[in-house]
Amino acid sequence: MTAKLEIVSTNKHYEGSLTKYKFKSAVLGDLDAQFNLFLPVHADHGKVPVLIYLAGLTCNEDNGAHKGGFTRDAATEGIAILFPDTSPRGAGIEGEEGDWEFGVGKFNTKPRSRAPDSTSMPPDPSGLKNYNMLDHVTKELPEIIEAAGIPIDFSRQSIFGHSMGGHGALTIYLNSLIAGTKQYRSCSAFAPICEPTAVPWGRKAFAGYLARGLEEGEETYDACALVKKVKGAINILIDYGTADKFLYQLHPDIFLKGARDSGHDDVQVRVRCQEGYDHGYYFISSFASDHIHFHANFLKA
Repeated sequence: MTAKLEIVSTNKHYEGSLTKYKFKSAVLGDLDAQFNLFLPVHADHGKVPVLIYLAGLTCNEDNGAHKGGFTRDAATEGIAILFPDTSPRGAGIEGEEGDWEFGVGKFNTKPRSRAPDSTSMPPDPSGLKNYNMLDHVTKELPEIIEAAGIPIDFSRQSIFGHSMGGHGALTIYLNSLIAGTKQYRSCSAFAPICEPTAVPWGRKAFAGYLARGLEEGEETYDACALVKKVKGAINILIDYGTADKFLYQLHPDIFLKGARDSGHDDVQVRVRCQEGYDHGYYFISSFASDHIHFHANFLKA
């Protein structure tokens, strides 16, 4: 039985609406899950394409919706935007709270093979029923939204994100191409973690979330490794700032080199260095319009 959506709040926004929903998530172990959904006025006349935004460390479903600056241009283009939360909430698992880089509020779109406590050996199975954000984002939310009769066309969807969520967007997109499902038409990211197996953020997450640690991470969740495996056309836009204090964690240059070495030209993969911009939402909102119009090229084709 499909869970019922409950409206938490709704506001008119650029002639469309921004609505927060809540439901019991089976994929997250029957915990309450929330998401924001922007619907343009075009949805009054039929189904619209959708762009999924994955936020970064310490964020939730509100950050992108409230501070990203995406909705004005999405309204003009007739594109819906789905803003999921970044983690399950309320699982009560040891190790999921108290670390800003790990556990609650940390968007790790990887199927869990161990619980949040990275010191638990062998892998603690207690978190496996809760930490399944990959299935929550890629399967459960589309199913829930379609079952509710909300006019979104999930045959026309793209994905984007910021920082850790940018890593999630890249790896979800690239894995869908490698698997041949081609679930998403395009992908973009703001300051994404491109080579997680080589930086502290990624190495910590992989060691804590994955039973085979870095080996499993490089095989399936490292964008720099994945882009080399993709055959055929890809559609990726990445922006990062020169004043980003986390630039040493991101490695966009390594991603770009891997893409070029694999035959993906500057039409398929664009990586832009933005002078003087940092890691936050002032940076994101400055280039939000570019990203919406980039995706519109593919979602409306």
